[in-house]
Amino acid sequence: MKNDPDNLVSSPSIRNLQILELLGSRRRAMTPAEIIEELRLPKPTVHRLLAYLEDQGFLAKNIDGKSYLPGARFREMAIGAMHASLSNLPSRNVLVWLNQQIGETCNLAVPDKDEMVYVDRVETHWPLRIALHIGSRVPLHATAAGKVTLAFLSTDALQRYLLTGTRQAITAKTIIEPEALRAEIDLVKAQGFATDQEELVEGMIAVAVPVLDSRNNFCATLSFHAPTQRLSLPQGLAHLDDLRQAAEKLGQMI
Repeated sequence: MKNDPDNLVSSPSIRNLQILELLGSRRRAMTPAEIIEELRLPKPTVHRLLAYLEDQGFLAKNIDGKSYLPGARFREMAIGAMHASLSNLPSRNVLVWLNQQIGETCNLAVPDKDEMVYVDRVETHWPLRIALHIGSRVPLHATAAGKVTLAFLSTDALQRYLLTGTRQAITAKTIIEPEALRAEIDLVKAQGFATDQEELVEGMIAVAVPVLDSRNNFCATLSFHAPTQRLSLPQGLAHLDDLRQAAEKLGQMI
């Protein structure tokens, strides 16, 4: 029958979604053999679907040429879904509340490859502000939000980033050396937050914390940034409890 549940579950569209869901949940590259074992699908079917998803840009081959990672279209779809989830009225109210507590621009960002993408923000009322609009992309290594993301990478993924990533010295204080950046990430892991001390923009500081979903998975970052002439880093860190409280509220909505 046309609407037989068994037929629907076995359809190519559902199987494609199962593969994408599996790769999205594992947060690492997977080989066809691993996907076959996890989903219990026929080998020819999995190889055919993987080839189709790669051709359409939803999957991409890993550097080893054998395993698969989310492709550009999959990442764009995930960012869009995250934006829709985080930009609803209740979560917007959390950002507004945080902005009122700190008095500075507050941001929600999600990772996309080696960059962070701002998906929502509430601006400061002060005329002196940093112009980073929704949709702006910033590098992982030079931002507080990016460092939080790096702290949640697996050991192997972080090692690959440190050894193969291209990092630009945006300011004189940008950390680009692998060992120095590794030490910074270890500090982020230990303290549970990250800072940007004029590493992206001269005269700007930022503080970021992770946003964890209801299953305790890392999904986004919450941060604020401010000009140093208005807010020093020690003054900014005094708002860490507010930042963490807001991140917890956001996580409960995801």
